[in-house]
Amino acid sequence: MATFLYKLGRLAFRRRHLVALIWVALLTLAGVGAASAPAAGSGSFSIPGTEAQKAFDLLEERFPGTSADGATARVVFKAPDGGKMTDAGPRATVEETVEELSDGSEVASVAEPYAAKAISRDGTVAYASVQYDAAGMELAESTKEALEDAAQNARDAGLTVEVGGDALQAAPETGSTEIIGIAVAAVVLVVTLGSLVAAGLPLLTALIGVGIGVSTITALADALELGSTTSTLAMMIGLAVGIDYALFVVSRYRAELAEGRDREEAVGRAVGTAGSAVVFAGLTVVIALAGLAVVNIPMLTKMGLAAAGTVVIAVLIALTMIPALLGYAGRRVQPAGARSRLLGGRGSEGAGSRPNMGTRWASFVVRRPLAVLLLGVIGLGAAAVPVGSLELGLPDDGSQPTSTTQRRAYDLLSEGFGPGFNGPLLVVVDARASDDPEEAATTVTGEVEEMAGVTTVTPARPNKAGDTFTITVIPDSKPSSTQTEDLVHAIRDAGTGIEADSGAHVLVTGSTAMNIDFSQRMNDALVPYLALVVGLAFLLLIAVFRSILVPLKAALGFLLSVLAALGAVVAVFQWGWLAGLIGVEETGPIMSMMPIFMVGVVFGLAMDYEVFLVTRMREAHVHGEKPGQAVVTGFRHGARVVAAAAVIMIAVFAGFIGSGESMVKMIGFGLAVAVFFDAFVVRMAVVPAVLALLGGKAWWLPKWLDRVLPDVDVEGEGLRTMSGPDRAAGEEKQLVRA
Repeated sequence: MATFLYKLGRLAFRRRHLVALIWVALLTLAGVGAASAPAAGSGSFSIPGTEAQKAFDLLEERFPGTSADGATARVVFKAPDGGKMTDAGPRATVEETVEELSDGSEVASVAEPYAAKAISRDGTVAYASVQYDAAGMELAESTKEALEDAAQNARDAGLTVEVGGDALQAAPETGSTEIIGIAVAAVVLVVTLGSLVAAGLPLLTALIGVGIGVSTITALADALELGSTTSTLAMMIGLAVGIDYALFVVSRYRAELAEGRDREEAVGRAVGTAGSAVVFAGLTVVIALAGLAVVNIPMLTKMGLAAAGTVVIAVLIALTMIPALLGYAGRRVQPAGARSRLLGGRGSEGAGSRPNMGTRWASFVVRRPLAVLLLGVIGLGAAAVPVGSLELGLPDDGSQPTSTTQRRAYDLLSEGFGPGFNGPLLVVVDARASDDPEEAATTVTGEVEEMAGVTTVTPARPNKAGDTFTITVIPDSKPSSTQTEDLVHAIRDAGTGIEADSGAHVLVTGSTAMNIDFSQRMNDALVPYLALVVGLAFLLLIAVFRSILVPLKAALGFLLSVLAALGAVVAVFQWGWLAGLIGVEETGPIMSMMPIFMVGVVFGLAMDYEVFLVTRMREAHVHGEKPGQAVVTGFRHGARVVAAAAVIMIAVFAGFIGSGESMVKMIGFGLAVAVFFDAFVVRMAVVPAVLALLGGKAWWLPKWLDRVLPDVDVEGEGLRTMSGPDRAAGEEKQLVRA
């Protein structure tokens, strides 16, 4: 591996014009594709194999057109104090508003409140339902403006009017804090690499990689039904790993220059050593993201694959474009320590030099490993305590800030019609196999009416063939409550007995039931997913480190950091601790996908730092150093760069906390906290403490396994016997043939 990448780095250095041209061409091609592609929609949401999805598919078949994916809006009216919506004035205003809403070219239908009996029992609240032909993300701006204007006209007439539904849905906006995150990354790079030119290389290549990845996602969004958040998450992860991977190669290049090698040889060795770590670190991230496919939720699979593709691009750029740009930069990228010498400092660590902070910290940990280990584990354990009260769910209008019209519409409907009105259950009765379909539907309706927790049950509505019926059930509890979940399970349990008696198949669907099934699917998939991802990465790390205990320690350390990060997410987004500080206006259940998504992404990123830091230790150990000294050596060469990379990744992820999309905000916060815990507590404290306690046993590997494993040579041992100039002529031909 190291030898191949060594040759690749030197080739890219020599053929820098061709390499740069290829990447610029790819960026241009992706940009043109994105500019000419249709806008991304909200993405199709389906959960194959669940009861809610089966019912939805049955509705598509038996009630064609009724479950179309068009946007909906609920225009909610509230009468002035002391008045009712049935009074002449409010009624006239509502009728004018309904007429105004019906004029739009994209409007499919409008249900007027008085004909649809959509008026609360006390007469103070009413609503009109608007169905559109296009999805919420695809509605024309003129249609959205017409909806808002109609609501405003009714407000001007004296009514309280709010608009719910997804008709006013907008793509998440880029927050200014994302730009601040990149700016922080730039400052850290300048401090770490010592010059604007060297710092600019990781930023430039990361932006190019993200530009290619996100533009490709945008170009394919309509054809592959990618949601609008897919590109945001790909950008988040792509920026973080893109900067980090380039930083490690550039840092190793400067270290090779400091040892007196010429620039082409330094590039080759940097790509051969740090580049090997980049490849395996990138593989762990890709495995973690692509492994999301085992959950069998298309939306999550697409998000994972899109982000994994962006990571692959980041790896390829670090291995090829960084060497090319280093060739262009020439002497403007100085050897490690050159900046401090120019500023009058001690320079790089050497004889007579004061040990750097990484050396001093590692030496302390090696002297006090047990105390450091206990302190780190106890601290992470304390941070993980809130996980015990974790509540999962999916966001709806009730979780939006009270400043939005969608949230105010949600609250008005709850006030007028009860808390369960915003999450109705749709019971589908498939009576095709029943002797008396109508009797079966009547039986289902009667049993549901008698259940605890039910407010309203509408009469069964048949399809044209008369063999399938729909029944709307309004719970007396809010959609995200455990009482509503219990009601869904109760209806499904009752349906089993009804099917045995009458042959009619009873299914429960609707957004609330879909959310419940989604949460259950995520819970059921967590353990198999964790086993798959950690298992594959464990085998990969055995080959990288040629050890059993080091990969095992890496996996256990990851579990500590991800649990602690989930605890922080619960404390902020569910309990409300410091919620106002990061702009969380409404607390509530944690998104159902958050645990499994954090497991996937955090595991991949955690292994980045494990690979980068421990390969330096492994390299020192392979070259003859004692275990304790190898730990110190690894920190001397790698701790500063790993710390800088972690700060950069934290800054990039934290930048997305400013997003208006609740899912992006929560994931940005969770990943930023997870990287902090993993990099600065697990990798910087727990890992060296464990390695110091294990000593030489840390690198133990059964002889039979040592013979079976491929020699990937991440440490670059094969490069020690090589000298640069005498091979240059034949390398390019060998690489092309390979």
